Amino acid sequence: MIHGGVFDPVKTKDKIEKLEQITSLPDFWENRNHAEKVMGDLKLLRSTYDPWEKIMQDFTDIYDLFEMAREENDEEMGDEIENSLNNLEKRFENLKLLEMLKGPYDKNSLFLTIHSGAGGTEACDWVQMLLRMFTRWSERHEYTVKIVDLQEAEGGIKSVTVQIDGDYAYGYLQGETGIHRLVRISPFDSSKRRHTSFASVYASPVIDDTIEFEIKPDDIRIDTYRASGAGGQHVNKTDSAVRITHLETGVVVQCQNERSQFKNKSMAMKVLKSRLFEYYQEKKDEEMEKRAQEKKDISWGNQIRSYVFHPYSMVKDHRTRFETGNVQGVMDGDLDGFIEAFLKWKWFDKV
Repeated sequence: MIHGGVFDPVKTKDKIEKLEQITSLPDFWENRNHAEKVMGDLKLLRSTYDPWEKIMQDFTDIYDLFEMAREENDEEMGDEIENSLNNLEKRFENLKLLEMLKGPYDKNSLFLTIHSGAGGTEACDWVQMLLRMFTRWSERHEYTVKIVDLQEAEGGIKSVTVQIDGDYAYGYLQGETGIHRLVRISPFDSSKRRHTSFASVYASPVIDDTIEFEIKPDDIRIDTYRASGAGGQHVNKTDSAVRITHLETGVVVQCQNERSQFKNKSMAMKVLKSRLFEYYQEKKDEEMEKRAQEKKDISWGNQIRSYVFHPYSMVKDHRTRFETGNVQGVMDGDLDGFIEAFLKWKWFDKV
């Protein structure tokens, strides 16, 4: 049983049948927005129900094969049955992990922001490395990554915000919020000394337009400025970049990736909506104070995970105690072990 939600095949199948009945109505597509939402809900339910149904069917087939081999005393089928069971077990574990993603926005895409912290040029290079790590993870899962805002700096990136689109992207990456610490021999140090660098990561769900969340004009300050860094000369000719500050909370978002100030403002408002929605959700759950303290100082003692390149190789999550010696694999996007450990920690240990 998974804390926070248990897959019920009977109820899920009933919901699927009801939605399929709605899609068959003659006037179903007259309200396109409603129709697209129904189709999205149906797709999500199907993605939950169909894999479990397939596992049950495959288990029945393997059992029938086992019974046949036993009756005929056919030992040669043993390897085939064992391989089939091992594959089935892996699929079962993946589906159990998906069952932990029962939060109201776990299925959503997300905005991921990475800021450089203590460490100067080293920290900016570290942000660039983390961006590559999350991009590689996204590619492994066939998610799309779009840069929303990018502030370059000497040696790397000072700050970057990306939108990662795909089912359950936020659910999987929500545990990446916090301070990430890097220990390595600096490529920028001629003396080849060991350096420690820090970067903060913040994940927030993309909130769709069906959720009512009002941001009043008096609650924000909008500043425009000329974009800098990569993007071509066109971005520097006008004040197309947009920075929005929410006065009550101090939350600041910005966007300079588009040529148009209007498009940048629209995307910045979308990011702000996402950040504020999560902010108030956390406050409502009385977790805001603790989370704010965790993210208060991007420096020593506040890290959620350490990446050690020297004097030994190890990546360790300080919340779950999950660790691996395959540092290069992690930097190439192999984060699934950390993600699984975090979700189990969240549901079984922390809750």
